[in-house]
Amino acid sequence: MSTAARGPTTTPSMRSFDDSLPMALLAARESAMQYFRPMLAAHDLTEQQWRILRALRAAEAPVDVGHLVIATNLLAPSVSRILANLEDRGLIDRTQAADDQRRSVISLSANGVAVVGQVAPESERIYAMIEARFGTERLHSLIRELHDLAQLLPDPEDSP
Repeated sequence: MSTAARGPTTTPSMRSFDDSLPMALLAARESAMQYFRPMLAAHDLTEQQWRILRALRAAEAPVDVGHLVIATNLLAPSVSRILANLEDRGLIDRTQAADDQRRSVISLSANGVAVVGQVAPESERIYAMIEARFGTERLHSLIRELHDLAQLLPDPEDSP
């Protein structure tokens, strides 16, 4: 086989795989989610559905789809599909926005509030276990650092 067929004989300099930020974030996420997934499944919820329910619970007023896209880091088509499912299940209410009849706003329904109320204590037990293992201050510091990282990195489409 020729050298051209095998590719270059040397690889460009690259940080070690162990120092890869995306891989470290993914590994930490998967380590945490292995505790949350079974709890969510027991309530017939996906991770993405729970993100939307949490975002709606945190909102002080009904919100539009754009707000949910940003708050949950989900793509708009996914949010629309998930909202349709949650609406069919009676977990959210969709109404017309007061300032624009063409736009709808979403809020938790009474059933949605009840589901969040059922899941929240279980979620908090998982957080307590994580804090016991990792340390409360370390966890809060990590979350702050991750928020800072997300805020400081510009959107690649906005970069020159």
